[in-house]
Amino acid sequence: MTILCVRFQLPPMYEAALPQLLGMLEEFTPVVEALPPDGALVDLRGAERYFGRGVVELASVIRVRALAHHGVDCVIGAGPGPMLARMALREAGLGAARVVPEGPDAVREFLAEQPVAALPGVGSATARTLCEYGLDVIGKVAAAPLSTLQRLTSARAGRELHEKASGIDRGRVVPNAVSRSLATERPFSRDELDPELHRRALLSATEELGTRLRSLRQVCRTLTLTVRYADRSSTTRSRTLKEPTAHSSALTAVAYRMYEALGLQRARVRAIALRAEGLAPAEQASYQLTFDPVDEKVRRIEAAADRARAKFGPHVIVPGRLAA
Repeated sequence: MTILCVRFQLPPMYEAALPQLLGMLEEFTPVVEALPPDGALVDLRGAERYFGRGVVELASVIRVRALAHHGVDCVIGAGPGPMLARMALREAGLGAARVVPEGPDAVREFLAEQPVAALPGVGSATARTLCEYGLDVIGKVAAAPLSTLQRLTSARAGRELHEKASGIDRGRVVPNAVSRSLATERPFSRDELDPELHRRALLSATEELGTRLRSLRQVCRTLTLTVRYADRSSTTRSRTLKEPTAHSSALTAVAYRMYEALGLQRARVRAIALRAEGLAPAEQASYQLTFDPVDEKVRRIEAAADRARAKFGPHVIVPGRLAA
C-alpha cells in the first residue's frame, strides 16, 4: 500500500481550516487520519487504481488543489507505511514529494544512513543510549542482534526498535473526522517581564479559542499552556477541565490558574501559546446547570457577540481589558 503524510503550511491562527483540507483529501480516499495541528495521513490503497495515476501524480494534484481552493501550500512524504511516510516527510520540500519506494531493498537503503533518532518512538534518552554503544544510524541498529537491543532498552522496546529499523511498519491509517485540537500563540514584540501583559495575552488567546470552538460547534476537554522564554526554553502545563466547554470565561479562568501556578518571578517571556485539546461536538457535551443569573447573562452576551463577529469581523467586539 502507499501512504501519504501531508503537512499543510498553516499558521496557528488558521488551524480551523484543517477540517476543510481534510475534506479535500477525502475526495481522493475515505481513509484519512488527521494529525493536528496541520497534517494528515492518507491511505491511497485503491486510489491509484481508481484514478489511474501514480503516487507522485496524486501528490501533485493534492498540492495544486490545496493551493487553488484554500491558498495553502503543503509538503508531502510517501511510503509503503505510515512510519516510512512520516520519515520521508522530513526530507520533503515544497513542490516535490519525497517517496520511499516499496520493496525490502529500497526501504533498507532509505533507512540505512538515517540517524537513529529519526525513528518514530525513539526519544532522546534512547537515542543517547544507542549512540553510546555505536548504534548511531538505523542501519547499524537493524544489523544488531535483537538480544542486544533488548538488553539496552527492554524486551518490548527492543523488539519494536528492531522491527522499525528493519523497515517493518505495522502502523495503519485510522480515519477520524476532524482536527482534535486548536492552537493560538501570542508573541511579544520584546521579551516581556510584566505579568499584567502576560495576562492580557492569555485573555486574548482564550477569547480567540472560545470563538473558534463555538464557530466549529466544538468543545474542549483539556487546555494546554506553553510559555516560551528569552533563552529559548519553555514550560508546558496541561489541565483537564471540570466539564467540556467552549465558554471563553471558563477557558480564561483555567488559563489564569495555570499561569499563576507557574510562579514566574521576573521571567522574560517571549511568547505565550494555548492549545484546546480533546475536541468533541458541542451537541454531545453536557454541563452542570446553574441558577446563577450572572453566568446565564454572560452566556447570552457571548452568543450575541459571536453573531456580531460573524457579521462584522472578529475584532468588532473585544473584552474591555483588551480595548485599551
